Amino acid sequence: MRSIKDYADIVGEETIEEIEKLGSYLNGKIIQNINSTPVGGGVAEILSGMVPLLKEVGVDARWDFIKGGEKFFEITKKIHNSLHGVEENISESDFGHFLDVTDENLKEINLLGDIIFIHDPQPIGLIKVKDRKGFNKKKFIWRCHIDLSSANTDTFNFLKKFIEKYDYSVFSSPLFAKKLKIPQILISPSIDPLSDKNKDLPAETINEVLERFRIDPERNIITQISRFDRLKDPLGVIDVYRLVKKYVDCQLILAGGAAADDPEATEVYNEVIEKAGEDKDIFVLNLPPVSNIEINALQRASTVILQKSIKEGFGLTVSEGLWKSKPVIASAVGGIPLQITHKYSGLLSRTIEGTALYAKQILQNPEYAKQLGENGHNHVKHSFLITRHLRDYILLFLKTGFREDTVYL
Repeated sequence: MRSIKDYADIVGEETIEEIEKLGSYLNGKIIQNINSTPVGGGVAEILSGMVPLLKEVGVDARWDFIKGGEKFFEITKKIHNSLHGVEENISESDFGHFLDVTDENLKEINLLGDIIFIHDPQPIGLIKVKDRKGFNKKKFIWRCHIDLSSANTDTFNFLKKFIEKYDYSVFSSPLFAKKLKIPQILISPSIDPLSDKNKDLPAETINEVLERFRIDPERNIITQISRFDRLKDPLGVIDVYRLVKKYVDCQLILAGGAAADDPEATEVYNEVIEKAGEDKDIFVLNLPPVSNIEINALQRASTVILQKSIKEGFGLTVSEGLWKSKPVIASAVGGIPLQITHKYSGLLSRTIEGTALYAKQILQNPEYAKQLGENGHNHVKHSFLITRHLRDYILLFLKTGFREDTVYL
């Protein structure tokens, strides 16, 4: 188990001391996080690192998750897509089932927090409890991890009835802000530099992973790490690779897995396998949720990392690649431009052809690739590490649970 003090070598002793001091002001308060799944996806990954560190600095942080069957998660996937602007057929019956599952969870889950921190749309309806006797003194925060900039109006209005019952809402980018009656807070997600997915790895470990998957370490490697999700555009990544390969020899790795609340993943994975065909230089890896060392090794072995999302709430894999000092080419969507300053800390693209052109340039210019990677690493170090995220959350909890005009020093 990592200690908060282990991060001092990366962010400095003063930063750690400040976090510990701020955490002490929350002594006696229970912060209860609730999301839809304990494994798979960025939210679960963030909470798995965040909750133990909050506890260490004196915050009584808890983590619970809702229950839902296959039909429920099919509906919430449609809601997720619709909020990203994808046309989905969500019926009144679907919304009704969503509410029924919410009521079932309200019967089972113990909402014991002084501050109840709800993550994303799946558990959003738990706010209904606020109207019950004994819950008026509790504070509720809704944390949105997805891109709402082009949300379907009907879908968003369905959720808005719940959102505006919360005390605060939290978004990852100013682009996602909506017209709401409650305060909106901007907090970007983060990566954990000491986790298995991001910590330094010995060369032997990296080579062992490449050998296991029969990837040639002596040839260029283009990699995208993402769930098998149409919004991550894995089929478009294959198109990019095929354009690049006309000019520069390379291999392609498409590696990811599925979250427990994403029923489309198997279907998308099969589409990717079909498009890859018999190309022995395309490695489609459906990894289990515990494959953090493997993902780390694949990113560190890569020559260039892609994140060719069509829509993206934030895209933690961008910061993961930048942290490893790799040149990253990513779509200029959602929260990705917060992580990449174009042609300085990475490259932003909007098309398959543009992505292929940038990949070709990087593969043919190692010095340029190195400079992009170094700049990207420094940007992540100062803006997107878990210590900054931890501080932001503690300040949010203090603002929510105490007087707003109090100064904590």
